[in-house]
Amino acid sequence: MDYQIQILNLQNNTLRIRALVENLHPEQVRWKPKPDQWSILEVINHLVDEERYDFKVRLDIILHHPEQEWPKIDPQGWVTSHQYNQAELDESIENFLLERQSSLEWLRSLLTLIWMQLLTIHWEACVQAICLLHG
Repeated sequence: MDYQIQILNLQNNTLRIRALVENLHPEQVRWKPKPDQWSILEVINHLVDEERYDFKVRLDIILHHPEQEWPKIDPQGWVTSHQYNQAELDESIENFLLERQSSLEWLRSLLTLIWMQLLTIHWEACVQAICLLHG
């Protein structure tokens, strides 16, 4: 898997999401197709909470603390308890952009760390091979 491409996709999708909603009227973003379905504003605020409480948190646990249990999340419950549909679109979009940017920076730092670890391992293996050859 090419992680750089995946990170670029996340970055590009951020721009697409913003472009899709930035000029909508407040009534449009709060409208629900059915009472049990989410509005656009609820989806945006769900994305904010996914970035904050789910994505980075769980990926960090997988990578660095695999013995740790994942924290409980309640995306469906958060729609009402976090009052997603009462939020302002501009603020919600800004929160999403900030959280996604934080996620992207974190992912890039992980890639840098992984490359540094791989280079260290590779270098140590080369040194050992040279020592073996020159015995």
